[in-house]
Amino acid sequence: MSYLLNRISISPPRFISALSISVENKSHLRERHEKSINLFNPSQIFSDSSKSRPCTIRNAEIIHAQVFKTAILQSDIFIANSLLDWYCKCSAMDCAVLLFDEIPYPNLISFNIKMSGYNQNSLFKEAWKTFCTLRLSGFIPTEFTYGSVLSACAALQSPLFGDLVHSLTIKTGFFLNGFVHAGMINLMATTCSFHEALRVFQDVSCENVVCWNVIISAAIKNGENWIALDLFCQMIGRFLVPNSFTLSTVLTACATLEELEMGKEIQGWVIKTGTKDDIFVGTSIVDLYAKCGEMDESAKEFLHMPVRNVVVWSSLLSGFVQNDDSISALQLFKEMRKKGEEINNYTVTSLLTACAKPTMQKEAAQIHSWILKSGFYSNSAVGSSLIKMYSKIGGIDSSEAVFCEMEMFKNIEIWAVMISTFANYLKKERAIDYYLRMLKEGLKPDKFCSSSVLSIIDSISLGKQVHCYTTKTGLVFDVSVGSSILIMYCKYGAVEESYEVFEQIIRKDNVSWASMIAAFTEHGSADQAIHLFREMLIETEDIKPDQTTLSSILHACSSLHLLQKGKEIHGYSFRSGFGRDVLVGSALVNMYSKCGSLDLAIKAFKILPRKDQISYCSLISGFAQNGYLNEALALFSELRMVELELDSFTVSSVLGVVTLLSRLDIGSQLHSLVAKIGLDSETSVGSSLVTMYSKCGSIGNCCNAFDQITNPDLICWTAMIASYAHHGKGKEALRVYKSMIKEGIQPDSVTFITILSACSHNGLIEEAFYYFNSMIKDYEIEPNYRHYACMVDILSRGGRLEEAEEFIEQMPIKADALIWGTLLAACKVHGNVEIGRRVGKRVIELEPCEAGAYVSLSNIWADLGQWEEVSKIRTLMKVSDAMKEPGSSFV
Repeated sequence: MSYLLNRISISPPRFISALSISVENKSHLRERHEKSINLFNPSQIFSDSSKSRPCTIRNAEIIHAQVFKTAILQSDIFIANSLLDWYCKCSAMDCAVLLFDEIPYPNLISFNIKMSGYNQNSLFKEAWKTFCTLRLSGFIPTEFTYGSVLSACAALQSPLFGDLVHSLTIKTGFFLNGFVHAGMINLMATTCSFHEALRVFQDVSCENVVCWNVIISAAIKNGENWIALDLFCQMIGRFLVPNSFTLSTVLTACATLEELEMGKEIQGWVIKTGTKDDIFVGTSIVDLYAKCGEMDESAKEFLHMPVRNVVVWSSLLSGFVQNDDSISALQLFKEMRKKGEEINNYTVTSLLTACAKPTMQKEAAQIHSWILKSGFYSNSAVGSSLIKMYSKIGGIDSSEAVFCEMEMFKNIEIWAVMISTFANYLKKERAIDYYLRMLKEGLKPDKFCSSSVLSIIDSISLGKQVHCYTTKTGLVFDVSVGSSILIMYCKYGAVEESYEVFEQIIRKDNVSWASMIAAFTEHGSADQAIHLFREMLIETEDIKPDQTTLSSILHACSSLHLLQKGKEIHGYSFRSGFGRDVLVGSALVNMYSKCGSLDLAIKAFKILPRKDQISYCSLISGFAQNGYLNEALALFSELRMVELELDSFTVSSVLGVVTLLSRLDIGSQLHSLVAKIGLDSETSVGSSLVTMYSKCGSIGNCCNAFDQITNPDLICWTAMIASYAHHGKGKEALRVYKSMIKEGIQPDSVTFITILSACSHNGLIEEAFYYFNSMIKDYEIEPNYRHYACMVDILSRGGRLEEAEEFIEQMPIKADALIWGTLLAACKVHGNVEIGRRVGKRVIELEPCEAGAYVSLSNIWADLGQWEEVSKIRTLMKVSDAMKEPGSSFV
């Protein structure tokens, strides 16, 4: 108590009588009144505003009223600007604008405060307009002015405005200012490209740490993590001392790249610069070790942190989830709750990912209950994670139940997750139904909804409708939506429509380029694919071809047998760092094999550091294509020895080799193997087994292999029809065709060739005409030369040579030598000299150097004993330089 009394200064009491007050003269009263007025000092209030009173709209209005009474606002620009700044900080921009208009002579600071206020309240267009007014008023911008307007341009994503400000900074000399230079780098990274930002950064030798921080951060945001680390090394080389922002940023790059050793070196800089206790740096270190799988080290760094916030707790929890340690993640969450730590949406979504396992249904239900109690249920990110979690542990129905429960909180993000879940489960009808429900309820499907639906659409007409919607809403210009649309068109062979969509995409990425190149390659336009790849290299500086793009262009080279072009791309792949990539390596093996350079294919295969099924399969196919069938089987045996998992594509390739060798014994062993591993029900394997057994003459095993296929596609059905046709079982072939139609499978031109071939081998002339007409009328398939050749063969085998000749004459397309040759061979069999002479003349006119027609005509005359005619034909044959190939026999 005595201590307190000593701290308090007590002045002696002063007693004033009522009489003394009454005798005060008027001048004294006036003096006191003037003093009371002078007690209101606006300058002092604004100077001590942070200490005296909170910055609220109410307080600002009170001060504004007092200032207005004293009329000081018109004469004191400092007070006017201070009040303007107060309104801006309170987000009262309407009041700030009215006040600004009241200032008789606003200065540059007034404009700067107004621009800064607009930026703080996300009114970036107004900030730009204020800058324009400032320039028109004759003021010269300062570094703070440029900082504000550059921030506004970056937020507006306006390269045009940015270029104007850029030119102005160069003109006024502010480009060399570190603050302005940093803003310009950030603007270029946001509105143009990272490489443009890097060019701006390199234009001026910068000794400002802020500029280095901005360019390093921009590199990481654009996925250029290696460049970010290289920039950091350059910064250190210039003896600039990194701050906590620099170190936390480059540690993030190391975590993304999983570069633990580099991260440890940067951690040394953390210790050296004394920023270890910085919470952002500490969080980045914890995240680094977690991303690199070093959870013990991550936990140690976590425990050494003096202060921990929700971000570092969530980073450690996410690390456990990423390393598939769900138990530790749940224990850490329990510890968070025990200590009363803050829990945010990111914490909850990571926790839900940890519980997304079939073995953790109990924990998932408990977390779901806690979410309902804690109020996170209304958060869209949490709701989306719940739907994803239940889709993995309880199936699609559980996810849909959660979606329906969130009726009050459903937004676009939750709809997108639900549609994506349907798409992942290949529930086409339900995904499309939900998409249509969104439109009926007045919601606008975003790029994620549209991309998910486009990925599973099985009708080009429906795809066109979604395309129309995305065009109306502008989503078609988004790279993910545009890529999905062009892939959808490619799936149905509409390459021209795909290319139109590709041209509309404003900022193309590797997916869009690779998809378009692959589309050209797959649909017989490999030359256009190569042209497009060349265009990509020339026109896009900021996008470099990745593994998928290089693989696609190598397949184009394979299709055209362009060995030299393939070698050039091989060299480019090595320079780009993809020379030993498995995907690119497999494409190289395939390219060299198809171009007939098997030695280079083997070399490309051997230098791969890690060989997978695709690389083995590529070389197996290469051996088979070049006639090295035994070597192909030997390589398959090697594949089995290294214990790589077999897939349907590999098995199909090997079965193709067995088919060429007609080795039924090896084929039967392979059948047993695929049945053992469960691949015999796959469509590609099943159709290959059917073809193999057919070529080996085992029609019974053909049927058995076909019956094992779970959902036979058109290729499987066609293979089965062809098998019956080749073995002279025409009626069985037609029965299989009818079964295929009942299953709802639409036949194609190849299917009708097999049907007509079956009719031909069994003399089913009327049936052949029925199916030929059905192909045209019912399925709108235009017949090609092979279909017409089959019809001519059917009529010729039946001895109806006149009808065959008339059929050829009435064809809508000009008959080639194959069709006329089919009729000529029949004329020899049936001894019809008149038709044979006319037909032989047609064949010789079309192919004068082919010996077949001469030989057939010669044989017809020889059978009739007309040796003079035989001599004439042989003389004509010599004059035409037509050479008959000598026959050979293994007997």
